[in-house]
Amino acid sequence: MKRSKILMFLLVGILFSALVFVTGCSSDDDNVLVIYSTFSEDFAGPIIEMFEDAYGVTVELMLAGTGPTLARLRAEQENPQADLMWGGGLFSVIPEADLFEDFTSINEPYMMPGQQNVEGNITRFITSARLLMVNTDLIGDIEIKGYACLLNPALRGQIAITDPAASASSFNHLVNQLYAMGAGNNPHAGWDYMEQFIINTDGIMLPGSSAVHMGVADGEFIVGLTYEEAPFPYIEAGAPVAVVYIDEGIVATSTGVAIVAGARNRTMAENFINFVTSYEIQVFVESQLFRRVVRVDVPSTGGLTANAELNWIPADNSYILEHRDSWLETFQELWMAHH
Repeated sequence: MKRSKILMFLLVGILFSALVFVTGCSSDDDNVLVIYSTFSEDFAGPIIEMFEDAYGVTVELMLAGTGPTLARLRAEQENPQADLMWGGGLFSVIPEADLFEDFTSINEPYMMPGQQNVEGNITRFITSARLLMVNTDLIGDIEIKGYACLLNPALRGQIAITDPAASASSFNHLVNQLYAMGAGNNPHAGWDYMEQFIINTDGIMLPGSSAVHMGVADGEFIVGLTYEEAPFPYIEAGAPVAVVYIDEGIVATSTGVAIVAGARNRTMAENFINFVTSYEIQVFVESQLFRRVVRVDVPSTGGLTANAELNWIPADNSYILEHRDSWLETFQELWMAHH
């Protein structure tokens, strides 16, 4: 990137305050915007460059996972060092909404149903569908159309998953499974299915979400439960993998962008939110970066299955958050009971 400073950081407890002063992220220069982001450099970099060019600003971009980023913001709450948080699954970010300031983007009227900033301070940026990633060399004549197919005894021990308590992607699949397999989209009715699914995993739990798509691509597993963008680099590279959008229905999961409470460059932070939710940038994200966007007026051109062709399941984020801990506890109890 031309001008922006991209720094990778690891977060343990509250040891970040020293790092902030080393990197110079405490600058109050109106031409410097400090963003903490959960996105990869490959994804964030092109957008940051376009924003810098458009506004003549320098972006200092700090990259880390959702949990470490939120922990850092919490540790810095009395002396904020960042202007924005960009990324992070809503199921993780919404419970920490007090870290952010209210702001309504000029692009809010163009958001798809279910992607509105109902909290007042978390603007949706991209969304994602849950899907299954299949190894086409291994699948043979096994039919996989959705979650129900994962109970096939031929797949016992051949299903790649990770711990929903440790992985946002895996928790999102747990939510999707409960809704999709619950009678009448009642998530509490989905536990009978989950118990049978857990049995069919044969006790295999991978250490992280990346191990899921890597395991399928490498031929260690026939099928994996992963996030939407994971399979496409393998497909482009010619790996023997394919995607299956879940026939029983999909609960969309979104990531957002929010202004940090006490942001020093509030005006430029507002400009950034309006920029990344603009029509032009959302088209770029969909067509060039292969992510599913949140604007209703963006055409499907990037190879993703169009929103209109998928079976979406409406779900209430607040209800999911309310039941998150109990659902994880039930999953763990079933896992321990069968493995």
